[in-house]
Amino acid sequence: MTITSDSVVSLHYTVSTEDGTELDSSVGKEPLVVLQGRRFLIEGLEDALMGKQKGDKFNLSVEPEKAYGERIDALVQQVPRSMFDGMDVEVGMSFRATTPEGEQSVIIIETTDEEVVVDGNHPLAGIPLTFDVEVVDVRDATAEELEHGHAHAAGGCGHDH
Repeated sequence: MTITSDSVVSLHYTVSTEDGTELDSSVGKEPLVVLQGRRFLIEGLEDALMGKQKGDKFNLSVEPEKAYGERIDALVQQVPRSMFDGMDVEVGMSFRATTPEGEQSVIIIETTDEEVVVDGNHPLAGIPLTFDVEVVDVRDATAEELEHGHAHAAGGCGHDH
């Protein structure tokens, strides 16, 4: 069966930076199962899966604009430490922040006695990624999966909709 929009795809992947630093992998674990065409995956990987079949293996380079976007310097901001009054803040912590564009995740990248520097960019923004992919299985989505907008494990999705 060929992967099309709304196929349920099981795949193994390893994702690395251009210099070979491994960021994540499903190898040795359960395969990742996704409903194709619902943008669960980054755009570059999802596009590359179209037309593939069970057993296909491929290597793919994905530029930032088809992954997590380019870095936007304006998303790095210094805010008064008083905004975190009563909280123990450390570099690497993430928070949800209210912005004029709505809720956004930010990561603390620096702290001083007076200020906290937060970064609203995705940690992989601006980084070209390399994927090694193996398509383990492809099947038609069930009516329930299509209605819910995601793939289900055996026995259902395990939560209420």
